[in-house]
Amino acid sequence: MEQIAVALITAGLGFVGVMITNYFSNKSLSDKVTHQLEVAQAVTDTKIEELTREVRTHNNFAQRIPVLEEKMSVANHRIDDLERHEENGGRI
Repeated sequence: MEQIAVALITAGLGFVGVMITNYFSNKSLSDKVTHQLEVAQAVTDTKIEELTREVRTHNNFAQRIPVLEEKMSVANHRIDDLERHEENGGRI
């Protein structure tokens, strides 16, 4: 009977030791995972900010291209008019 009590006490203390070890191990692992997630989120936020800046720059060009095309069209018409005027000997 005494041996059974000793075995049960030993098993109980072993179980408590395993539970304490697992608790602190998981807490440490949880802290590491949380830190890694925070770092990953910071990197993602930085990348999103950079992409947003690039998109704004691209949008600025996209808005200016039609204006440049219109100005080129007007300039080409003026050049054509000048060439025709020159071909006609300067006559209107």
